[in-house]
Amino acid sequence: MAKDLPDYPLDIFTPAAVRDARAVDDALRETAPAVRLHDGTVMIARHEHVTKGLLDWQTFSSASRPWHDPNSPRPEILLTDDPPRHTQVRKVVADALSPRALDRVRTIFANAAEEFVSELRGRGEVSIDAVGEITQAYIFRVLPDILGLPQEGRHHMHGFSQMVWATMGPPGELFDEAMDADFSGVIQWLETTCERDAIDPEGIGAEFFRAADRGQVTMAEAKLLLQTVLSAGADTTYLTMANAIRAWALFPEEYEKLRANPKLLRNAFDESLRWDSPSRMAGRIATKDVEIDGYLVPAGSRCGLMFAAANRDPRFWDEPEAYRIERDTKHSLGWGYGVHGCVGRVLAQMEATALLGTLVSQVEGFQIAGDYEPWMTTVGHGPIRQPVRLAFA
Repeated sequence: MAKDLPDYPLDIFTPAAVRDARAVDDALRETAPAVRLHDGTVMIARHEHVTKGLLDWQTFSSASRPWHDPNSPRPEILLTDDPPRHTQVRKVVADALSPRALDRVRTIFANAAEEFVSELRGRGEVSIDAVGEITQAYIFRVLPDILGLPQEGRHHMHGFSQMVWATMGPPGELFDEAMDADFSGVIQWLETTCERDAIDPEGIGAEFFRAADRGQVTMAEAKLLLQTVLSAGADTTYLTMANAIRAWALFPEEYEKLRANPKLLRNAFDESLRWDSPSRMAGRIATKDVEIDGYLVPAGSRCGLMFAAANRDPRFWDEPEAYRIERDTKHSLGWGYGVHGCVGRVLAQMEATALLGTLVSQVEGFQIAGDYEPWMTTVGHGPIRQPVRLAFA
């Protein structure tokens, strides 16, 4: 007979818990195969069980997630759908972000990266923030251009990120801080900048509206998809790239391998995605009773499938705290898994190849130059500030 889930005594979404999210999430994973938080949400954090949950969308549905608010500023499409609707909508995004579609903007990313790194070189060997002055700065400069968004108001992108990720977690102090920042200004910018008549018809974003012309989605859904890509194409990518830089500073012997063999860049990026995943969890709802290693997750339970903790599960990974650019990351959950696997993977890899590839070709080494400051949001995870020094070749 299945056992009742143990109640977990700690709130894993307080500011203190977010500051120490790696240790907090790992401790939860080691407590039991599944635990219940104080609000009834079930957290599942071991690699085997998270993988199975992500693959079984019929049992772990995306349609009603923990803390789900359909009126939130987060674009309510794709991540909150199940097949068959999810499949139809995903095809629109997959076509817009396919290798063939993106091939025409590859040189834009590459040229922008060369210009950007040249600016960094001009600053000399001073302390530079790997996030705000390198990875986020690059993404916020180039991604809106690729999508065809207007220049005005781009300073709202970080506020948009804060709000989107806040809505993925429970109400509380961090949620309130994100929403209090400049809620009306961000929402007004988001609504106007993603209108069809505001964007460049030659940009990638226009593809979503052309899909609406063909009847694949509605015009309102096309706008939501553009907003989704604006968020998803920015946050997880710049966090993962910043983590790569941080890892190269902490594991210089691995960076030497990469410098010696730049073809390892994609694997180095994937390993940084596993080593410190930019999303702590994905939300689901159990549509039926599920037994996990003798524990019962009752039908109707809202669940968190914890990517980051699963990507450090010692039951699956050898020395999970070590960053290894030659590690086999085939079963990493950093890109998601199953029907909700990252549809923007090609875009993220193109962004990373351009910026990180240029850095690898010109920087002999990185050094940590100050304290790591975590991004204070409940579900998004990574550095919001990490000072480093770049030793240019």
